[in-house]
Amino acid sequence: DLDTIYCDADGDLLADPPRDPAKFRNPGTIFFTNSPHDDPAAYRKLMQPFVDHLGACTGRRMRYFDVHSSTAAIEAMRAGRMHVGSMSSGDMAFAVNVAGAKPLGIRGDAAGPQGYQLWVIVRKASPFRDLRDLKGKRVAHTAPSSNSGNLAPRALFAAEGLVPDRDYKPIFSGKHENSILGVAAGDYDAAPIAHDILVRMADRGVVKMDDLRIIWKSAPFPPGGLSMAHDLAPALARKIRDCTQAFRFPPGMREGFQGADRWLPVDYRKDWELVRKVARESGQGFDRAAYDRQKAGEEKARK
Repeated sequence: DLDTIYCDADGDLLADPPRDPAKFRNPGTIFFTNSPHDDPAAYRKLMQPFVDHLGACTGRRMRYFDVHSSTAAIEAMRAGRMHVGSMSSGDMAFAVNVAGAKPLGIRGDAAGPQGYQLWVIVRKASPFRDLRDLKGKRVAHTAPSSNSGNLAPRALFAAEGLVPDRDYKPIFSGKHENSILGVAAGDYDAAPIAHDILVRMADRGVVKMDDLRIIWKSAPFPPGGLSMAHDLAPALARKIRDCTQAFRFPPGMREGFQGADRWLPVDYRKDWELVRKVARESGQGFDRAAYDRQKAGEEKARK
């Protein structure tokens, strides 16, 4: 699925660094961005200690670069305007294939990586108790590239007696926060969402868990992670990696990430195998054609 402008001579499914040393980038200012999360301002505050650490540790200026969509973050890396970023599970795979991203870290603790689950939520006052109850109902998916918000439901729901696009027409909300708020407000009957985003929203008082019911849970998936551009100067890339591995989350970050306290090394071939498998089984994939479809859909939604 790697785009044709990249090479993968070592077979690790990632873009190789440029062979020509003149093509390496060594920016004085490191731009950091993320694929949009539940609350951009809250997530930026959550990540600021790491961004500050990265700047101090590398000796480079840091600039947090806000974007309005997942494809905007990926396009920024592809065009060389972004150097390090935080991506959701599905967006990470697109960033790898379309933008040449190098996975840098996955959150966890001394016991290993932290996972997340796909939860299907409904209003507590609703009559829905089982996935099969959602046939013909208003079910919100988040975005085409989202693992928990779209790809996993398409791959996993059929075994539970519910087939998206046959038993219901998914309504794309744009992001998990919109799906969660839409269910809470009664705009949607149900939504598959990433459970950690719901937990963060409940912790901030944006929604009340008591107003919702969870009718289905998946097995754990790898959480989103950090990535960096594949064409950074080798010394800078090593420094960013070393600084990332040395960082320990302060209390606010640990609370925001449900107890995770560090970034662990990533083996993209191994750690993202389940995400890629789900995408294949859902018929979506993470190649350039699928990305272009998602980009066109986001642009249409904005208009």
